[in-house]
Amino acid sequence: MGEMISFQSNGSECGGYLANGGGAGVIVIQEWWGLVPHIQNVADRFAAAGYTALAPDLYHGQSSTEPDGAGKLMMGLNLARAAKDLSGAVDELTKRTGTPKVGVVGYCMGGALTLMLACERPDAVVAAAPYYGVIGWPAAQPDWNKLAAKVVGEYAEDDDFASPDKVWGLEADLRALGKDVAMHVHPGTHHAFFNDTRPDVYNDGAAKTAFARTLDLFASTL
Repeated sequence: MGEMISFQSNGSECGGYLANGGGAGVIVIQEWWGLVPHIQNVADRFAAAGYTALAPDLYHGQSSTEPDGAGKLMMGLNLARAAKDLSGAVDELTKRTGTPKVGVVGYCMGGALTLMLACERPDAVVAAAPYYGVIGWPAAQPDWNKLAAKVVGEYAEDDDFASPDKVWGLEADLRALGKDVAMHVHPGTHHAFFNDTRPDVYNDGAAKTAFARTLDLFASTL
């Protein structure tokens, strides 16, 4: 359904997968594996629901199918460059769609970046759907006061990375700042429960519930 494109990224260029469903813009942020077929398929799903979905290639052509390789790619990610690429993706979508509002959804590493982008671009990001992602970089904590988006998160009960206690703690902190946030922890699920290319952790019921809720979020805000 989609195609690879290039877009401007603060004086540079970034590639990405664009699936154009004709409607408002949605940024889909990759897991640590990279811009793999699964993420392209997720963008296609949002396009099928009527959105213009763009998945930026934050690793610039690199990806991995092995955890060791993916971990190295994630650790080597230049957060400053990633922030520019994501901001460029926001501008690309607002230009293409003609609407100033975008939604953001991301998975694992992308879930953390979803929250970061929402704080970096409150002028455009009105909805944020982080999936099992918390910001694990102590030096990269955003200014949560800038957050203007409605946040609806999807998390796993059995997750050492984005554990329920971290999720509830973040929700409490954001609500104390007056933010519109609702975090959901799916019982009996593991990290990456939405990834249907990983039968070891995929949970069909939780994935469908989460996706429907994300569509509701975008429908009510975009």
